[in-house]
Amino acid sequence: MIEQVLNRRNVMRAYRQVVLNKGSAGVDGMTVKELYTHLIQNREQIESDIRKGKYLPQPIRGVEIPKSNGKKRLLGVPTVTDRMLQQAVGQVLAAKFEMEFGDYSYGFRPNRNAQQAIQKAQEYINSGYHNIVDIDLKSFFDEVDHCLLLQLLYRKVKCPRTLHLIRKWLKAPILINGKLTKRRKGVPQGSPLSPLLSNIMLNELDKELERQGLRHVRYADDFSIYVKSESIARKTGNSIYLFLRNKLKLPINREKSGIRKPVNFTILGYGFVPTYVKGERGKYQLVASEKSWKSVKEKLKTITRKTTPMTFDERIQNSKKSPKAGWDTSVWLVFRVNSRRSTDGYAIA
Repeated sequence: MIEQVLNRRNVMRAYRQVVLNKGSAGVDGMTVKELYTHLIQNREQIESDIRKGKYLPQPIRGVEIPKSNGKKRLLGVPTVTDRMLQQAVGQVLAAKFEMEFGDYSYGFRPNRNAQQAIQKAQEYINSGYHNIVDIDLKSFFDEVDHCLLLQLLYRKVKCPRTLHLIRKWLKAPILINGKLTKRRKGVPQGSPLSPLLSNIMLNELDKELERQGLRHVRYADDFSIYVKSESIARKTGNSIYLFLRNKLKLPINREKSGIRKPVNFTILGYGFVPTYVKGERGKYQLVASEKSWKSVKEKLKTITRKTTPMTFDERIQNSKKSPKAGWDTSVWLVFRVNSRRSTDGYAIA
């Protein structure tokens, strides 16, 4: 498999993707613009080190970004060389695992997106599944068990060099405020491999949900289960909690988890309100959640601020750079949205 990873065409595809993604420099300070020259000068040595099992990834640069709740999320930024190599490995791995992934997993997969996940949730709700088991995984990317993840990889990846490389990336220390910290668990958010590795881990959850015949939707580490009665919801919630704790070694956030009704449930920036259409009892339509609506308004205030010298066309272009959960804020600047106010947000017409 390592030869597939180091295949010239696969590496060039990975290089182009890393350049397209841009991103900041890692601990070595090298930017994506400098990567091509670095590869020309060091490609043979890098490939030789990988084949011999001598390649040693550099530490990850830790970057804290603010969350909407006032807290901070720690991102791990590998060097551009490691990002390119991770992308090359991920491209080969994805081809092996994609066919195994469940039909109701929508995150970071080809031809799947958040809108499909939202529409599937609406389909379940409008089919009468009004008791929703909403489980929030506590700091999922920081809690992934390395040994379990490597065992799952080994089922399909028998190449010792590839597994050795992935293990080195998982164990690479993180640099936070000038201090190196060892990592014994977790997959760093910010690396090209982390979305695929998270899907490989949580595919075990998908298989358990399918085994129990449960209707569910998963987008990366966000997932919800749809049943018809509260008693079944409680039984299901307890069962999945034990599976996550005992089999996948993943804790849940009890404060954010629970059994919801559609009007109290949000998924990927959207909520639900009754349609109030005659003859459509028990049907719900999508609305922007309060959190998403607030985010859009804050962005619009920034973009349309009178004290910022900018033409109307420039404001439109800037608004296109910051869509949230499927929203394109430029639409809000040009058109008056056909919406109506509800208790949970604004109805999408």
